[in-house]
Amino acid sequence: MLQQVYPAPLHNYSYELNKDFHFAAAHFIPAEEAGKCRQVHGHTYYANVTVAGDELDTAGFLVNFAIIKKLIHDRFDHTLLNDDKVSFRDDEPERFPTTEVVARTIYELVQAHLDGMPNRPQCIQVYLRETPTSYCIYRPRRKAGQDASH
Repeated sequence: MLQQVYPAPLHNYSYELNKDFHFAAAHFIPAEEAGKCRQVHGHTYYANVTVAGDELDTAGFLVNFAIIKKLIHDRFDHTLLNDDKVSFRDDEPERFPTTEVVARTIYELVQAHLDGMPNRPQCIQVYLRETPTSYCIYRPRRKAGQDASH
């Protein structure tokens, strides 16, 4: 993933941090429309998480790179994603472990950690590559009343 170019989200934060990492996981999509993907199969997922903010923490970090990787890699590497019933559920189509849902889940996990930080950085983009030719980008919507510059 060296020198990979990712679409850049627009923002007016002072700092932007990007963390690349990968994890190997299997999944299946329990829906008729999924075709062959209804069967258990695996991928080496490549992820890029973009965090932005205006303030650094007491160590001079927006957020420590290692924390972002640990939040995701330790949870999903060498797993069957469908077994994580907190993140992915067979009874809710919006929670099947599709690339889109996995990208959104990565955002949710990272942002939940960031929300507890005093400097309040924001996860503004998750790029998730499932195969050499297929990827998804998740960008959270701005909350009502949130300044468009952030």
